[in-house]
Amino acid sequence: MEITGEGPVLVNGPVDVTGPDGEVVRSERSVTALCTCRRSRRFPFCDTSHRDRERRAHRGGGSR
Repeated sequence: MEITGEGPVLVNGPVDVTGPDGEVVRSERSVTALCTCRRSRRFPFCDTSHRDRERRAHRGGGSR
């Protein structure tokens, strides 16, 4: 497992993820990115939604 600090948590190998509602979702990927910003439309998996906020902040758009 790798905690990136500015994005998702990366987990190596196939993994079972248990969500807050108890649902178990399996990822067969060699590396699975787990969302830490909670903006992902695919939560608990990262869909890079955190990148949009970072780009707006660098352009001076800030957050709402």
